[in-house]
Amino acid sequence: MATMNISVPDPMKDWVQSQVNTGAYANTSDYVRDLIRQDQEHRSKLNALQNAITTGIESGVSNKSFDQIINQARNELKENRS
Repeated sequence: MATMNISVPDPMKDWVQSQVNTGAYANTSDYVRDLIRQDQEHRSKLNALQNAITTGIESGVSNKSFDQIINQARNELKENRS
């Protein structure tokens, strides 16, 4: 495992230590790793959303009505849950 050294202002250091003191994290490294994992997941979801938006924009205008599109999406969702 690689080692990183970071500098943070005292209030941030105190915050991290308070999170460790709750028992939710074994140490400050555990807390920072959790933050990084959360950021990775967040950015991955944002990228997926942006890709979906781009795909939608590039697909052009649909000849279906709004109700048809919503009903199709609901049906596909039901099928995927089965």
